[in-house]
Amino acid sequence: MSQITSEWVQLENGPRAWYARPAGVGPHPAVLVFIEAFGVNAHFQDVAQRLARAGYCAMVPDLYHGKTYEYSDFDGAIGHLKTLNDAVVMQEAHMAIQALQQRAEVRKDAIGALGFCMGGRYAFMANAIHADQLRATVAFYGGGIAPDQDSIGRTPVLHLVDQMRAPLLLLYGAEDQSITPEEHGRIATALSTARKRYTLTVFPGAPHGFFADPRDSFRPEAAQEGWRLTLDHFTRYLGASA
Repeated sequence: MSQITSEWVQLENGPRAWYARPAGVGPHPAVLVFIEAFGVNAHFQDVAQRLARAGYCAMVPDLYHGKTYEYSDFDGAIGHLKTLNDAVVMQEAHMAIQALQQRAEVRKDAIGALGFCMGGRYAFMANAIHADQLRATVAFYGGGIAPDQDSIGRTPVLHLVDQMRAPLLLLYGAEDQSITPEEHGRIATALSTARKRYTLTVFPGAPHGFFADPRDSFRPEAAQEGWRLTLDHFTRYLGASA
């Protein structure tokens, strides 16, 4: 599927969001996308468009409300990340889910979540907070889920796992210096103890941010396999476009 449309849309009583969809009338499954710490930049517009080409309606809420940062401006991006409030982000995620459910081309019973870096943590949270609305979730190197000590000051979120219903796919890089093997273990223990359906995969040789092709951390082989696993996960649990 190659014909898609994409544009900015305004969420009711909330921020704008980048929206990409297949050209057909559908109904199509949909994916809520959570950004990295750099904002809804060209890379995340492309991620949404890639999902649309794969048959999914994709919505990326602008959690930074119009602000973006260059990948070289790490301090600026992290400084903005620190200002985010988890409850507000989850409220804006709810607005995006509602917006998807109101669109005629979206299958309202087939919405998933996908997040990267800080967005991986938010996808993990949404899998619990919005468990009644999400059917599958994928998190690429979600930082701050279960750290021993988070350098950014975020609250760990493992206490939410009991609320989860949708199958979860967690993807990490073995060379990620910010998310340790011990954190992988804490996440796996919590999910297994709560008897949740999940898959946790680690890519040898891949650092944090291995999926983002504009970044020096990009690793093509890991990114390609991670994307294949992501689409396989969504196809299994969200289905395909009509």
